[in-house]
Amino acid sequence: MGESRTELVAWVNDLLQINYTKIEQCGTGGAYCQIMDSIYGNVPMARVKMNAKHEYEFIANFKVLQNIFRSHKIDKPIPVEKLVKCKMQDNLEFMQWIKRFWDANYGGQGYDAVARRRGAPTDTPATIAPLAPSTRSGSAGLGAGGARTGGKTPISGHRAGSTQPNELVQNLQAQLREMSGHLEGLEKERDFYFAKLRDIEILVQQQMEVLEAEGKDDVTLRDIQKILYSTEEGFEVPEPAADEEETF
Repeated sequence: MGESRTELVAWVNDLLQINYTKIEQCGTGGAYCQIMDSIYGNVPMARVKMNAKHEYEFIANFKVLQNIFRSHKIDKPIPVEKLVKCKMQDNLEFMQWIKRFWDANYGGQGYDAVARRRGAPTDTPATIAPLAPSTRSGSAGLGAGGARTGGKTPISGHRAGSTQPNELVQNLQAQLREMSGHLEGLEKERDFYFAKLRDIEILVQQQMEVLEAEGKDDVTLRDIQKILYSTEEGFEVPEPAADEEETF
């Protein structure tokens, strides 16, 4: 039997000097990355967003974790698609495995978690909702508001006429549901391509670091970086890329 979720949350908070209240918060990926850093000391914490609030940020953190596992030849599969949904059972089971791995591999050396993440904020929300479900809840709220507005139609003495506003509300609600479904699909597509670009960015950065350490340069890699970080007028750089650009 592994530790309970209460014991694991207390252990994570003590090791990483954070203030999690639920094991579900580990689904952002940041805590898993830093636990591995406490063992090996070579995790690129500047690329880990400890206060991630959106699913695309969670995925980026898990990409870092996958690279850690790959570089240290850890053959444990990481169920990213389940963990980023921030469900209790999935994160409990994975954190129990992480704790056993830590117990077997941590050398007892001191670990300054705050210094390793350079004081980066860790205020992950206690209740985490992926992008798509929040869209549905937003549309439901709008639909409820529309129904209340329709119910306040002034009484004119012609009760049969009140069906027209109700039909209008129903049509608007149907349109909102359709638009919400379309938006959800666009958000999933955006996250899919963002994850691919993120993989390319990490690979380029890793190769650039290797070349810089050897005193070499690669014009092609620098051109790729320019394309990744280039913007158009009126376009705001996504926050993860901005953080990394400032760090490096």
